[in-house]
Amino acid sequence: MKEAYGLSIPERLEEACTPARCGLIIYDMQVGIVSQVDEGQDILARCGQLLLAAREKGFRVFFTRHLFLPNRLAGVGQLHRAMIWQKQTDPAKTRPLMTQGSEAWQIVPELVPQADEIVIDKITMSAFESTFLNIAMRDARLEAFMIAGIALEIGIEPTVRHGLDLNFLPIVVADACGAKTIELKQRSLATLTDTGEVKIFHSAEVIAAMRR
Repeated sequence: MKEAYGLSIPERLEEACTPARCGLIIYDMQVGIVSQVDEGQDILARCGQLLLAAREKGFRVFFTRHLFLPNRLAGVGQLHRAMIWQKQTDPAKTRPLMTQGSEAWQIVPELVPQADEIVIDKITMSAFESTFLNIAMRDARLEAFMIAGIALEIGIEPTVRHGLDLNFLPIVVADACGAKTIELKQRSLATLTDTGEVKIFHSAEVIAAMRR
């Protein structure tokens, strides 16, 4: 740990990965999302291991959950995205995926949040955009976050980059992050590594640091 101007700046994983400094974000592990990824069950198992360690050691846990607004409430961005994802040329022929309250929108039953954990609903890719995640973490004086879930190239990478802009220290748990393809996962991890600011570790390393 480096000391400067009355601040302690962590350098090693075990320095950043403490309940006083760091929270765990489980990103979009929803019924309608996990089933779309080939490695979904492996990611689910690793997220479960991270969650168990976080609960054992008293880390704050934040779940994110994506939803799509009904088409009549949707704006240009959602309809444009729906046309691309659903391969439609007419926005009126798209349908909102994972609407609020639907089965697909729910967090998978293996990771059901406990009473002292929170689910943050969002309609954006970054978990920090237009949600209370930033203020909740700052109010708890957290400086870093671990992140795992699905999908790395779609939502986790934007969340990590947004987190950097907010001056958090992001820790990406690489083997606990799913992606549409291995190639997309490798590309996303490579671009995040290039910044030098994002710390990328495997779940075994992170869990060992959490339990120290």
